[in-house]
Amino acid sequence: MGGGWIDLGGRRAVVTGGTKGVGEAVVAALLDAGASVVTGARSRPGTLPEAVRFVAADLMSLEGCNAFARFAEAELGGVDILVNVLGGSGAPGGGFAALDDEIWMNEINQNLMAAVRIDRALVPGMIARGSGVVIHVTSIQHELPLPESTTAYAAAKAALATYSKALSKQVAPDGVRVVRVSPGWVETAAAVRLAERLAEQAGTDYEGGKRIIMDSLGGIPFGRPAKPREVADLVAFLVSPRAAAITGTEYVIDGGTVPTV
Repeated sequence: MGGGWIDLGGRRAVVTGGTKGVGEAVVAALLDAGASVVTGARSRPGTLPEAVRFVAADLMSLEGCNAFARFAEAELGGVDILVNVLGGSGAPGGGFAALDDEIWMNEINQNLMAAVRIDRALVPGMIARGSGVVIHVTSIQHELPLPESTTAYAAAKAALATYSKALSKQVAPDGVRVVRVSPGWVETAAAVRLAERLAEQAGTDYEGGKRIIMDSLGGIPFGRPAKPREVADLVAFLVSPRAAAITGTEYVIDGGTVPTV
């Protein structure tokens, strides 16, 4: 496609976590803008667009990350855009005492090390070519953690943000941009299921379930969560030539949730 306000025709893109949620929306947005896209997951979902090049890989492991990167380089002949979306939390409630070493390492592998490993494999090629864009999807929880259940997730995202800033300073002289996108609550399929479950427990409807989540965040001044495509459209802009002078910074998309400057 391409040719619109954001034109990524001829660009070669890699998206981690691209089979659901925000990642799925990012894949669609990049395809719409004309990019060639590679993504991967443990198994191929039935909803993946035919144009996407897919590899089965476990990005929670070093071996899986390396296999994913090798596939992307071989399929695309080089990578111009890398969007590290993979993330999430499977930690139980109960605060810090409920988080054993295994849970901590799972949260760190998913939310920090997958991006570190994929960058380590693919960014050198960008440096050699003198151009490229890396997006790290972090979270507002790196500055607004929820101690009941997401301490490890928030800490891993904080580490990702710091790492991202350091990487941006190192590779900017080589023509490679590194930018963070920090969403608040996004109305993904998983978020919908959570709201529905909370609504059922509280004896209310879906909107009531959403309100419970928003209240737990201290409120969302905009009155609703972001849509996955809204986050994806921000990513598409940031990887495009229209954002050519932007690097080393963070773009928050949270409807005003974070209450501080």
